[in-house]
Amino acid sequence: MAPATVLLLAASGCGRSEEPSRAASADREPSTTTSTAPGEDDASSAAADKPAPKACDLVTDQEAAALARLKLDPKRVGEQSCTWTAPVTGPTGQVEVYVGDGAKKTLDIERQLSHELEPLSGVGDEAYLDTQANEVFVRKADTWVEIRLVLLNDPKENHKPLKELIRVVADRL
Repeated sequence: MAPATVLLLAASGCGRSEEPSRAASADREPSTTTSTAPGEDDASSAAADKPAPKACDLVTDQEAAALARLKLDPKRVGEQSCTWTAPVTGPTGQVEVYVGDGAKKTLDIERQLSHELEPLSGVGDEAYLDTQANEVFVRKADTWVEIRLVLLNDPKENHKPLKELIRVVADRL
């Protein structure tokens, strides 16, 4: 019985770390300091502190419906996404907005698939229209946004409205 007790006691100590308490670490001075040269804009650090935008704050219900050219059901809010879907009784349609790493990952995948990506000048810091799919991407600072349109039509019919909406979204970032 004693060996089992020793084993139990030894196992209960596994995984415990000897980290200082939060209160003790909070009393310490930061180890690094940053300074801004005279006349230098501190916007970059302000942008880093700014929380990522919410996908549903970047596109309104009216803009989503105008893009799809359909009546859409109320939006569904995700952690980094926002989705509007056409009613099941009508034509197929959906508008999706993604913010963050997932948007950038989708762009990377489209590049790997050799999709034709048209650069959009004057939109954010970097922007592209996927001419083979109904998708547009924009980057402003470190934030990526993707808008995807699901419609059963020729994607060329959607290029202009997608470009217009991504310009609006870039201005909101």
